[in-house]
Amino acid sequence: MRISWVASLSILLPGAGAGVVSAAEGPGLRAGAATSNITPDLGGEIIGGFAPYPSTNIHDELHARCLVLDDGRTKLALVVCDLLGLHRTVSLEARARIEEATGIPAANVLISGTHTHSATSAIGGAVRQYVSDLELNDYQKFVVRRIADGVRCAMNHLRPAEIAFGSVEAPEHVHIRRWFLKEGRMPPNPFGQIDQVKMNPGAGNPDLVKPAGEPDTTLSFIALREPGGRMISIYSAYSLHYVGGVNGADVSADYFGCYAEALKRLLTDSREGPPFVAMMANGTSGDANNINFRNPQPRKKPYEQMRFVAEDLAAKVHGALNGVEWRKEAQLGARYRELPIAWRKIPADLLQWARETEAKSLPLPGGGANLPLAYAGRVQRLAQASTETKTPVQVLRIGDICIGTTPTETFAETGVEFRGRSPFPHSFMVELAHGYYGYMPTPRHFALGGYETWPGTNNLEPEASVKMMTALLEMAAELKP
Repeated sequence: MRISWVASLSILLPGAGAGVVSAAEGPGLRAGAATSNITPDLGGEIIGGFAPYPSTNIHDELHARCLVLDDGRTKLALVVCDLLGLHRTVSLEARARIEEATGIPAANVLISGTHTHSATSAIGGAVRQYVSDLELNDYQKFVVRRIADGVRCAMNHLRPAEIAFGSVEAPEHVHIRRWFLKEGRMPPNPFGQIDQVKMNPGAGNPDLVKPAGEPDTTLSFIALREPGGRMISIYSAYSLHYVGGVNGADVSADYFGCYAEALKRLLTDSREGPPFVAMMANGTSGDANNINFRNPQPRKKPYEQMRFVAEDLAAKVHGALNGVEWRKEAQLGARYRELPIAWRKIPADLLQWARETEAKSLPLPGGGANLPLAYAGRVQRLAQASTETKTPVQVLRIGDICIGTTPTETFAETGVEFRGRSPFPHSFMVELAHGYYGYMPTPRHFALGGYETWPGTNNLEPEASVKMMTALLEMAAELKP
C-alpha cells in the first residue's frame, strides 16, 4: 500500500491562462460532487457483444458521477459515466454546455466511460467508430444534457475541502486475457490466419502456456473531505475491464456502480448535507479482465461476482483512508490536445476478402455472431473512415497528482509506463475519455495479433500508443513547475 502527501506547489499553471501564486497566498481548495441519472429507456440495445439485444429490465440505474475542484484560480471537472464508451461528439457538446453554464473551460473537463457491457450505446450507429464527428441521436443528446446538469449541481455543492492521494494493490481481481497457447493449438482468426495469442482462451484450458503481458494491479484514488470531517468524494481508477454476470437483458452499471454504492455505505453518516459521491473510472484494461484462466472459479449467481469485487475494492480503499495525510491546497491545471493519429489503413487484399465474405455469407439463425461476416462489414467501413481522427488526449494536474487520458481501450502496460515516466510523483491513467476509438495495443502486441489487434476492433495506426504517450508526457511536463 502506498499513501502519500499531496504537496502544495509554488507555481500555478491553470488550463486557461497562467499565473504565479505562492502556497502561503493560496485561497485553499474547494470541492463539490453530484450524480446525474443517465439510465436509458427500456428497449434500447445493450451493446458490448457482436449481437446487440434490447434491454428488458433496469437492475440498477446508470449515472454520470461528477466532481468539481476549485483552487481559487482554476476549476476542473471530472465526470465518470456508466457507459461502455461515448462518442467524441458527446464529450464535445457536453463540455461546451458545461463551459457556457459554469465558466469551466472545456479543456478542463474530463469525461470518461466505465465500459460496463450492460448499457445502451452512447457511441452511435454502425459507423460510430470510424468518424470523429457525428450527429447525435436522442439518447446521446440526453446524456449530454445530464452530464452538464451533473457538473452544474456539483458546482452548487462547492465548499472548502482537504485532499489526499492514496493507492492500494488489488492483484486478485485482474488478470491478463491474452494468452500464448501450445504449438498447433491456436485456432484461425476470422480472416483465416493464425495469431500468436488468443483472447479469452477459456478458463482451465489445458493448452495455456503463458499470458502475453502483465496486468496493472494498482487502484489509485483521490479523496476529498470537508476540513477535518465529512467526506465529499473519492475519485478512483482501476484497470479492470468489467466483471459482467448480469441477469438476462438487464441494464447495469456493473462493478463500477457497485463500488460507488459500497463505498458510500462505508463512508456516509446520518448528517444532512450534500451527498458523498464515489467514482470508479476505468484505468488501462484493454488486455485484462476478471477471469483467472489458470484457476477457474465455479459459476456464480447473477451479480454475485461483481458485488464481490466491488465490495472488496471499497473495503481496501476505506481501510487505506486511515493512513492518508490531508492537505488544504492543491493547485490545478489542465492540458487538452486532439492528435492527427491516422486511422488504420486497410490493404487492398483485405478489402477484397471483406467484399467476397460479405457476398457469400449469411447471418446465423437467431441473431448469433458470424465473426467473418461481422468483420467483413467492419473492414469495409474502416476503409471509408473520415480523413481526420481528432484523437483527444488530456492531462489534469491536481497538486502533485497527474491524470493522463486516452479515448481507447488501452493496454495495461501503457498505464504502467505513464505512471513510471510522468514527472509527477503520483500519476495514473483513465481510458475511454472523450471518445471511443477501439482498442489500442502497443506495437509489440500488434506483432502478436489477437482479437484486440484485428482491423475493426483496432481502428488506429500501430504507433498510436507511442504517439499518445509522447503527447501525454509533453503535456504533463508543461504542467510541472
